[in-house]
Amino acid sequence: MDPVAFNLFGMEVRWYGVIISAAMIIGVLLAIRNGKKEGFVEDHILDVSLLALPLAVIGARLYYVIFNLELYQDNWLSMFNTRMGGMAIHGGLIGGILGGLIICFKRKMNVLKVADIVAPSVILGQAIGRWGNFINQEAHGGPTNLPWGIMVDGVKVHPTFLYESIWNLIIFVFLMKIFKNKKFDGQMASIYLIGYSIGRFFIEGLRTDSLMFGSFRVAQLISALMIASGILLYNLLKNKKIGPAYREN
Repeated sequence: MDPVAFNLFGMEVRWYGVIISAAMIIGVLLAIRNGKKEGFVEDHILDVSLLALPLAVIGARLYYVIFNLELYQDNWLSMFNTRMGGMAIHGGLIGGILGGLIICFKRKMNVLKVADIVAPSVILGQAIGRWGNFINQEAHGGPTNLPWGIMVDGVKVHPTFLYESIWNLIIFVFLMKIFKNKKFDGQMASIYLIGYSIGRFFIEGLRTDSLMFGSFRVAQLISALMIASGILLYNLLKNKKIGPAYREN
């Protein structure tokens, strides 16, 4: 498939960017919807999005570049070109969390409640965004004879982007069901950490383009840490009462 969606004033606009942008817009609209149900002002959820999303993009790219510095030794300016891909979700999460925390403290918003609102948006955005990897023929697995394998450079390989997209959609549906009967603030965020990371840990083992730290796959190390953090967070919060949307002081 042609990675170029269309041309705008002589510049190529790639499907990767279109898909990622669509994922962001859908995620923001969902967060606003869920935020209203939790008692947040719509503009404050937009404020979170307007800072968290740019920092997420910067974090995703910076994370990828740091672990692939050898790719940019001959052309450092190319590290700013994201149209061909080269984004890492874990870096995006770090940047997005930082942006969200800044706005939450400024607006006196309940951080855990905001995290619960954002969790379904993030996992849905990830499910949609993985199709950008398909267009770019990246983030796939090794050779396979399975009937659902896809052809990349003449080789039939695991469509790991598809595995993760389906897994993320399952987690999304699960989170939205929990949202209706949430027991405590932070419940959805902790389940996101656990659920997403379990899938990512095993799917990462099939990929051929993993970022590496020595002989270890970075994504698997981070996923294991996120699973442990999610379990710890869940157990620390499960007996606490649901709080208001905003802090009093």
